[in-house]
Amino acid sequence: MKHHFEQLRLDSVSRSFTNAQGQPIAALQELDLTIQRGEFIALLGPSGCGKSTALNCIAGLQPLSGGGIWLDEQRIDVLPPEKRGFGMVFQNYALFPHMSVLDNVGFGLKMRGVGKSEAMRRAREALQLVQLVGHEHKLPGQLSGGQQQRVAIARAIVIEPPLILMDEPLSNLDTKLRIEMRAEIRRIHSQLERATLYVTHDQDEALSMADRIVVMREGVVQQVATPKEVYTRPHNLHVARFMGYRNVADFTLEGTQGDGVAVSTNGVRLIGTPMAGFDSKRVSVALRPEDMERAAPGADNAFDALVSAVEYGGRDSLLLAKTAFGDIWARIGGEFVEGERISLRVPPSRVLVYDAEAA
Repeated sequence: MKHHFEQLRLDSVSRSFTNAQGQPIAALQELDLTIQRGEFIALLGPSGCGKSTALNCIAGLQPLSGGGIWLDEQRIDVLPPEKRGFGMVFQNYALFPHMSVLDNVGFGLKMRGVGKSEAMRRAREALQLVQLVGHEHKLPGQLSGGQQQRVAIARAIVIEPPLILMDEPLSNLDTKLRIEMRAEIRRIHSQLERATLYVTHDQDEALSMADRIVVMREGVVQQVATPKEVYTRPHNLHVARFMGYRNVADFTLEGTQGDGVAVSTNGVRLIGTPMAGFDSKRVSVALRPEDMERAAPGADNAFDALVSAVEYGGRDSLLLAKTAFGDIWARIGGEFVEGERISLRVPPSRVLVYDAEAA
């Protein structure tokens, strides 16, 4: 398998399996995706959305039920995993406990028939890249979780793969280490100039690391876009909810107002940003708790709220509040008490309006 490639292409990749009742279940439906050399792509979605299935299909660990996978002009879904030559990093590290760090990293090279001295040289280079020089002769059990993860990354990159596949690699680490390792993985990716496909259920991880995010739900791609676009312009309500728009309420569409649209319900009138065309006057409005701010009474795009619960968070508080359009979450600076009446405002650009029928 060649190490340099221009693109990996998934062409209507599908994967079904049969459940205990003998019924076919589609884990992945017609996934189309082109990954360019040097790109960092995150597959994002909740458990069971098909993201790990997609990764396993690319790796060759699961056969396709339909479609094809191409590395430039070569079709690779017909090849066994070892012939694809991709590097894999798993959630549980999968290191050999009885082998030294250096031997763990060099193992894949030895399996490929690379001579011992050449294998050790390349393994040392990989350990240098992941900043583990000085730990060569330790056993995995003597390392911290973050160091073990670095060994797993070194082992994946030492074979000089065209593509590195990472399946939730940081989910076993504590929060501080996860944030540090995000930056590390991004640094290693940039130095290698290869493509990385990264599976995660954590939107912060995807936003901070990826060039493009593929949001999935129930085996179907919902949106493929840059982190900024997915964050600010979720394609539909499913993506919006997953990207942190915890407040979704029913409103009535009144009409256009400048570049925006006016919506209303129970005496509350807001100007929002239309996310698509509308089939009816029934719309769903999505609001992110972080986009709320305290408002002076009577301010534009404001509404009254009654604080029913407060979670103190240091710099800000998370409020559960009752409004004319239902209970909502708001994350804002300042201190609040239960039973307090406040006025909240959301800028029109952050009031996302979707067709209710598409929910």
